[in-house]
Amino acid sequence: MRHLASGLMLFAAATCAWADVFVSSEKDNAIVVLHNDGTYVKHIPTCKRPRHMAWANRGTHIMVACGDSDQIGVVDIAAGKQVDTLPTGESPEIFALSPDGKTAYVSIEEGSQMIAYDVASKKPVFSVKTGAEPEGVLATQDGKLVYVTSEVTNAVHIVDVASRKQIGMVKVGKRPRRFAMTPDGSELWVTNELGSSVSIIDTASRSVKQTLDFEIAGMRKNDISPVGMLITPDGKTVWVALGRANHVAEVDVATHTVRKVILAGKRAWGVGLNGDGSRLYVCNGLSDDLTIVDVASGKAIKTVPAGRVPHSVITN
Repeated sequence: MRHLASGLMLFAAATCAWADVFVSSEKDNAIVVLHNDGTYVKHIPTCKRPRHMAWANRGTHIMVACGDSDQIGVVDIAAGKQVDTLPTGESPEIFALSPDGKTAYVSIEEGSQMIAYDVASKKPVFSVKTGAEPEGVLATQDGKLVYVTSEVTNAVHIVDVASRKQIGMVKVGKRPRRFAMTPDGSELWVTNELGSSVSIIDTASRSVKQTLDFEIAGMRKNDISPVGMLITPDGKTVWVALGRANHVAEVDVATHTVRKVILAGKRAWGVGLNGDGSRLYVCNGLSDDLTIVDVASGKAIKTVPAGRVPHSVITN
């Protein structure tokens, strides 16, 4: 029996190591683990209402914001379980880790603020008031600035880490949600859920240089609600989940134009790319599934179950 148990543990660790896709499921209070082809592996229980996720400890752990537990859970991938928590303010929404992984910058929706937490001590370091209902958080690669969206004030707040103060604000479209920054740091892209658009901010001048509007033939403008977004490592493409439009858009960074839109599931929300960039994963919050897109052909090749109300997806 001892040899059998050891063998099962090794098999489980190997299975999880081979798994490539991790989806936070709000209603299951779990991270759904899948192979990169969408084959189901298992659920990992987490704190309540898991939403945004980020890799930590050199990719051995996942940190996940749990809105109904007022904490960030820490999941050990090899062990396949949550092993620690970082208590936060009420209803943490999105967070970003500092480049060294030592600080977590968390948007606290109920408190209209961004709070910086020391990950090791689990203590708050400082907080900055934002507009109401802050959500998106992005820390710059040099660790000097943190950007935070406010859904109510339709603005991006700029926080200086050294002074621990807000040093600027940029007005964008209606209900800004998430960020993507070009690798050279020159452009900050912001999805505007109720504006059916993306605001492209010039980070040097701290002003909107262009607003990219989305249109889908036969669809009303207010049904196109961009939320999740990512930029490819080469900085050439931005993928935008269009929410209630049930599509995902491929956008050319250089020309700021939409190359194509691809049908996904109901309320396309979070997006993630696999390691070599060949597959895009789209969380569909109202159809409880994940659409897998072949990037080369620009076509959806499969839709698989991904828990109840999948929110975000990350890959290794």
